[in-house]
Amino acid sequence: MTVVQPSKIVCVGRNYAAHARELGNEVPKQPLLFLKPSSSLIGPDEAIVIPRASQQVEYESEIGVVIGRRARKVSAADAMDFVRGFTCANDVTARDLQKSDGQWGRAKGFDTFCPVGPQVAEGVDWTTLEVIGRLNGSERQRGSVRDMIFPIPVLIEYISGIMTLEAGDLILTGTPEGVGKLAPGDLVEVEIPGVGILRNTVRGDGAP
Repeated sequence: MTVVQPSKIVCVGRNYAAHARELGNEVPKQPLLFLKPSSSLIGPDEAIVIPRASQQVEYESEIGVVIGRRARKVSAADAMDFVRGFTCANDVTARDLQKSDGQWGRAKGFDTFCPVGPQVAEGVDWTTLEVIGRLNGSERQRGSVRDMIFPIPVLIEYISGIMTLEAGDLILTGTPEGVGKLAPGDLVEVEIPGVGILRNTVRGDGAP
């Protein structure tokens, strides 16, 4: 059981300039949005499954924003009034498929590709949030909301101007530099100080 049951998971690509550069991409002029299916959600201590279709599955540690009430065409100035709280998230990505497909639905959408948790922290000062990613105990990522190209209130304004956000919906706000490949047996952690630590193991797809 995950800590959120969103009607949709709205994700933001390339929201940290250093991450855009590490993948050889330009910094976007406006938020770059994509969706992950709710069927990709898993909770803490559940396994990320590497599908047979991919040879390059990577972790992406992110700050997750949980919407608290319906938001439609809200301003950045009012945006945080619509936030319930924050959670740790991992935007697991089949990088080879992302590059080959020309769109991101398959690369981002496999079952188990959206670990979230361990809780939704409320009453947190969003301006101080940091995200840390670890692989097998070694720190690989560290980013702050101060590093975001588009801050969280701007993201909510932009997204809610396109699609109505419902209570429980989840926004993944982008990943800092340092993404890397996952392998069976790995332990991947996403920590947001003051929010929690999300831990997930990795295994291969043993299904026929």
